[in-house]
Amino acid sequence: MPPKPAPLSRLRKRSVLLAGHATSIALEPEFWAVLDAMAQARNQSLARLIITLDDARGERPLASACRLAALAFAQGHPLDT
Repeated sequence: MPPKPAPLSRLRKRSVLLAGHATSIALEPEFWAVLDAMAQARNQSLARLIITLDDARGERPLASACRLAALAFAQGHPLDT
């Protein structure tokens, strides 16, 4: 019998104020950790980083934009936002 895959991380929600209204974003803890590091590398708060990603995401869902930004940062290719 093949080994069981590692369990998936549970989503963690965080709230942020976007365009004057509160919204929540649900991401895996691993993505939150990378976004925290990304914000720190840019000398900005996590809230400011998410606002920047929101402004640049176009039609993409915000959670997807956050995951892609975290992936790009982790791969050494930070987005130009």
